[in-house]
Amino acid sequence: MTRSILRYTKHRITQHPDTELTFEAKCLTCDWEAAPSSDGATVDVECMSHTGRTQHDQFRRLCTSVALVERAE
Repeated sequence: MTRSILRYTKHRITQHPDTELTFEAKCLTCDWEAAPSSDGATVDVECMSHTGRTQHDQFRRLCTSVALVERAE
């Protein structure tokens, strides 16, 4: 019978400091997509403008970031 020793280390996850969040949106009614941006409000305004032109009112919104996992000291 083999025995194992398990060692647990605490970690933390944060947004990578050298990257920005990226916001995106896609209309669920047609193929329209907002241009990706680091400013979420800009993407929201594009969605509202699309709704004003087309009456399409449902969007898939994405917020993407790069995660950094480090050992907690």
